[in-house]
Amino acid sequence: MKLRDLAEGSSVFLGVIVAGYVSTSYVDQRFASREMARAPAPTSSPTPSACVDKDGSWKNWPWPNVPTLSPKCR
Repeated sequence: MKLRDLAEGSSVFLGVIVAGYVSTSYVDQRFASREMARAPAPTSSPTPSACVDKDGSWKNWPWPNVPTLSPKCR
């Protein structure tokens, strides 16, 4: 392996990491702020945890991704 190949590979690796960080920041900024704007104001009671309804839909989860292995709703 030549030094040029190592430098090229390292720059591609660094570019992918930077692109992933920037895209994550973009998604958090654009979509999380919208969801939080629609969410009701927090109250003094604890927030309910995410659960799966009988029809398979998610309840109490404002984010676009969903947790794995969440319990069924009562």
